[in-house]
Amino acid sequence: MSLRVALAQISSTRDVSRNIELVRQRVAQAVEYEADLVVFPEAAMLSFDGALPELTQQWHLKWEEALREIAREYGVAVAAGGFAPAGERVRNQLCFVTPEGEESVYTKIHLFDAFGFAESDTVEAGEELVTGNCKGITVGLSVCYDVRFPKLFAEYSRQGAQVQIVSASWGAGETKVEQWRALTTARALDSNSFVVAVGQSHPITADQEFDPESKAPLGVGRSRVIDPFGRELVELGESPALRLVELDLDAVEKAKEELPVLENAKLGY
Repeated sequence: MSLRVALAQISSTRDVSRNIELVRQRVAQAVEYEADLVVFPEAAMLSFDGALPELTQQWHLKWEEALREIAREYGVAVAAGGFAPAGERVRNQLCFVTPEGEESVYTKIHLFDAFGFAESDTVEAGEELVTGNCKGITVGLSVCYDVRFPKLFAEYSRQGAQVQIVSASWGAGETKVEQWRALTTARALDSNSFVVAVGQSHPITADQEFDPESKAPLGVGRSRVIDPFGRELVELGESPALRLVELDLDAVEKAKEELPVLENAKLGY
């Protein structure tokens, strides 16, 4: 069995209506390549340098309905990062919708309180693992900083996930791209899964206004797909791009047989 996944590396803006149209355009293009699933970055709804609480309150229902409509119209599953209100803060979410109307919403568990940025100042953490389903294939859902926590991915694998999505808006900085590569590769290896990691493109490559002194994670691009043996199937550059990758899911069972790390694990790790 295979799954055709489109990596939609975009640079979202402070304008939610514009971002919705960008998602629609990328999905329409991905369908031309016969994608089964189109994956967008974290914060596809609204850039991290936007007015999160105010615009989330105004737009979150329209955003979710737009994703459902786009999936239905184009007959393809869509995973995209957005926000939902949580009192004076927001929840950082990854919404996974199918053309049949099924919807799974994951709320980011591990918040990015690191490298001088405090996501928890404006974001409320989630507590539950959530999976999506595409063509009968279980997909684990995670967001950005989650990739640093291997037990999350191991547990998704134990729940039957063969593909793990990391939807990200990765912060720039010294060695950050190297860390992104190392972490996404490691999560594939230690969960016997494909990792589909899609990040925001660098805003400068999309002619977006941004504060170069900001600590907000606005993206470095480098979306990538890693197979269960740690092999890189594709890595994009910094600029906006759309790339189709076909995942041969037989590799998952082969990895579990040849490298049974979850079966060999001790103490629940």
